Amino acid sequence: MFSKIINPFRSYSLLAILTAGLLASCTPDESGIGNGLTDPDVDASFTVKPVDGDPNSFVLQSTNDNVLRFMWNIGDGFYNAPATDTIFLPDAGTYTASQRVIGRGGAVNIATQEIEVATSDPAAGNIIQGGKFENQAAQEHWTVLNISESGANWSFNDGFATITASDFNQQGIFQAVEVEANKEYTIDMRVFGSGATNTWFEAYVSPEPPVQNSDYAADGRRIALSTYDGCGNSEFDGRISQLGCVGSGNTVSFEQSGTVYFLIKSGGESTGSTGISVTNIEMRGKRE
Repeated sequence: MFSKIINPFRSYSLLAILTAGLLASCTPDESGIGNGLTDPDVDASFTVKPVDGDPNSFVLQSTNDNVLRFMWNIGDGFYNAPATDTIFLPDAGTYTASQRVIGRGGAVNIATQEIEVATSDPAAGNIIQGGKFENQAAQEHWTVLNISESGANWSFNDGFATITASDFNQQGIFQAVEVEANKEYTIDMRVFGSGATNTWFEAYVSPEPPVQNSDYAADGRRIALSTYDGCGNSEFDGRISQLGCVGSGNTVSFEQSGTVYFLIKSGGESTGSTGISVTNIEMRGKRE
């Protein structure tokens, strides 16, 4: 009887040759070339158009719809938004608007433009003084509130203020502002840091004056970062209205006109390797 003998080594050799050929035919010579998965030239350009009848509002319009994600920044960090976004710039001055787009394959590109605002909005002008900490004159609008004897410290820099704290110590900064009765005000600020541990960063607005060497908890927290409640644990940079996770809200009104106190206090086990920094502090009246 004749028996057909199959050489297993020959079969494996043929399989290896076929597999290598298939891989060679499917693999481009250089990564990212010819596979259509990456768009290295993703377009981040955009237009800026003023809103008719509103000198403090502008429409940002991306010129490229073929991207996976749009992000805008007008000075307080990038935020997610559609390809078209309307922004409100209540204070006179020069602003830098940026768009960051993410295309296929994770390609990223950024474009910027300057926006000139001629006049401040009469209703929504900022009543906080020195909220950008841009120089010594701005920084002098703020008073340090000592709460703990040591272990916490606010420092003022050109463009921001930073709190560092450890061992559950805390310290605050505040200023007096004048408000109108029954008018709604919105508070906000840009905050950034490397991430904290068992730490709080709280904003208050109250007629009750701060007292040196005493804690401050008048009317409760308006808006805050709190690692205990799930925000501020990891690196962050943005508006506290978007990052904060605890407090009664960032809108406030008062039954009587007069002096109130805008106060920020922070402390905890560790405010992180860079501390917690703040700038662009605002308290604005509501637009009708």
